[in-house]
Amino acid sequence: MPKVYDRAYFDKWYRHPDHAVGSPAELRRKVAMVVGQAEYYLGRTVRSVLDVGCGEATWRAPLRALRPGIHYQGLDASEYAVARYGRRRNIGLARFGQLQYLRFDRRFDVIVCTDVLHYLKPAEIRAGLVGIGDMLEGVAFLEVFTSKDGVAGDLEGFHARAPAWYLKAFSEAGLMPCGSHCYLGPRLERRVAALERAQLPA
Repeated sequence: MPKVYDRAYFDKWYRHPDHAVGSPAELRRKVAMVVGQAEYYLGRTVRSVLDVGCGEATWRAPLRALRPGIHYQGLDASEYAVARYGRRRNIGLARFGQLQYLRFDRRFDVIVCTDVLHYLKPAEIRAGLVGIGDMLEGVAFLEVFTSKDGVAGDLEGFHARAPAWYLKAFSEAGLMPCGSHCYLGPRLERRVAALERAQLPA
């Protein structure tokens, strides 16, 4: 049976003390890191964020605490999350692969996609990355775990790919790694020194 991202799923993996793999404090540090990276490279305050596979939009509150005027757009494939929080938290219904064609009236200073890609098939990943490369003004935070990582949490449907597989797919979309799951968009290429990139060609 296909995996269902309903209320029971979010209760188990995001709230239950026996299963949740993150904490609110950890999330706040992560959000602050990503905003800092993006503002360093953009040379200005972050104004817009696209959160792909956002679930219940847990990034929204810490982002708004840091930057109260920020524009937050969430996307998720969970009908439950969109029905419950879509209007209040600005979440639209979409799968990752639909980013190949889905566009908005702006580019985004930050694009977030956390704990999603390692559950998807290669064709959907490559399709969605086309949209990320096109819509990204600053930094993408693509939190992915690989065959080299000790993975905890939801392992149903997890694909343990090699790190090199993701780096190749990201590079083909014009995304340049700069460390800690952060990737610079194609529009920043001329502003980046060679040693700022986390992975250099041999």
